[in-house]
Amino acid sequence: MPTRILPAVGDTDAVRSITTLLSQLPDAEPVAPVVDSTQLIDTLARLAAEGVDELPEVVVVHERIGPVPALELIREVALRFPAVGVILVTSDASPGLFQAAMDYGARGLVALPLSYEELASRVQAVAQWSVGVRRHLGAGGDVFTGVGGTVVTVSGAKGGVGTTLTAIQLALAAQASGRSTALVDMDLQTGDIASYLDVQFRRSVVDLAAITDISPRVLADAVFRHDTGLALLLAPAEGERGEDVTDRAARQIVSALRSRYEVVVIDCGAQLGGAGAAAVEMADRALLITTPDVVAVRGAKRAVRMWDRLQIRKAEETTVVVNRHSRGTEIQPPLIQKITGTAVAATVVPANFKELQSVVDAGRIHELENKSSVKQALWGLAGELGLVKAPDGAQKAGRGLRAGDRGSVSFRRRREG
Repeated sequence: MPTRILPAVGDTDAVRSITTLLSQLPDAEPVAPVVDSTQLIDTLARLAAEGVDELPEVVVVHERIGPVPALELIREVALRFPAVGVILVTSDASPGLFQAAMDYGARGLVALPLSYEELASRVQAVAQWSVGVRRHLGAGGDVFTGVGGTVVTVSGAKGGVGTTLTAIQLALAAQASGRSTALVDMDLQTGDIASYLDVQFRRSVVDLAAITDISPRVLADAVFRHDTGLALLLAPAEGERGEDVTDRAARQIVSALRSRYEVVVIDCGAQLGGAGAAAVEMADRALLITTPDVVAVRGAKRAVRMWDRLQIRKAEETTVVVNRHSRGTEIQPPLIQKITGTAVAATVVPANFKELQSVVDAGRIHELENKSSVKQALWGLAGELGLVKAPDGAQKAGRGLRAGDRGSVSFRRRREG
C-alpha cells in the first residue's frame, strides 16, 4: 500500500527539493503541497470529514511554514488528527529542538540539507506508526473523526454592536439543542460575559495561559459550569492580566476546548490582540457583527482588510451578521456584502432593545423570553451556522425547524427533558 505524504512548505525552493526527494521514496505517493498553516488544517479537515482512511499517513512540515509557527502547527495537527504522523524538517537538529518537537506531537525530525537515506528512514517509520494507530482504532473508526468540535468566533466591527449578546445566544442555542458547548470570553480586557450571565468566578482563561499541556482535568478546573449547562471560560476580572494570554497560549486553549466540546463559541470583542487573532485564524466559522450604519460598516470593512493583510482570515472566509436591522434603514445586507467583500448571514437580527433591556440590566440574558424576536433570530442564526442539533422528529420527517422557531422549540425541549 502506498504511503500518502502531504508536504507543508511555504518556501518555493524548499518545496521543489522536498517534493523531488519524496517522489523518489519507495511506495511513496506525495500529494500536492500546501503553502501555509491555514491551508494544511483546511485540507486535513476536509479529508477527515470524508473518513480517517482518506487522511495522509505522513505530513512533512517545513520549519519556515507560516503564519502559524511550525511547532504550534504540529501541536494542532497532533490534537485534531491524531492518526496522522508529522515530520519536522529543520536546519536546527539540536537535542533541544528534537525534544521540543516530540513534546509538541511530532513523530520525527529531519535535518536540512535533506538526506535521501534519513528522509526515507523517517517517512517509513512514521508511516508504519500511522498505519498501526488506524488499525488499533479498528471498529472505533466511526466514532473517531479527527476534526474535533466546531469553533465559532464572534468579533465586533466596533464596540457596542452586540458581539457578546450574539456569542451568548449562539452558545445557548447549541447547548439547548443537546450539544456540549463551551463559551469563551477572549475579549481579555473588557469582557462582559460574566456580567451578562450573573456569574461570580475565581478562575479565568489566564489560569490556562502558562500551562503547556492542558489536560481534560486542568481544563475542567478552569471552566465555570453555568446553570444553563454552558461551560464558561471567562476573561480575567483584572483586565491588565489579559496580556498573559499570548497567541501561543490561545492556540493551546482553543485546541484543548475543541477536543472536549462539540461547539466552542468565542467572544473576541472589537479589539484585535494576539490571542483573538489566533482564535479567528483557527475558527471553523468567523463571524463579524455590524449594525446597518455607516460607522459600523466602515469598521467592518476595516477589520476585514486588516485580517487579510495579517493573513488571519480571507474576506470570503468571513461571515458578517447584521444586528439591529430594520427595513427602513438605507444600508441593507446586500450593500454591506458588496462593501466588505464577505458573505453575509441570511439571518438578520431585528432592532428591538425593549425586549432585552430588563434581562440585560439584571444580568440574566439567558432568561430572555422564547417569544423574543431577537432571541428567535439569533437562535435561527445558530441553525443557519449548523450549531443546532435538529430534533429527531424533524430529521425523520425530512425537514428542520423554521429559523424563527428554533429558539423556542429547542429551549422547551431542554427544559422538559
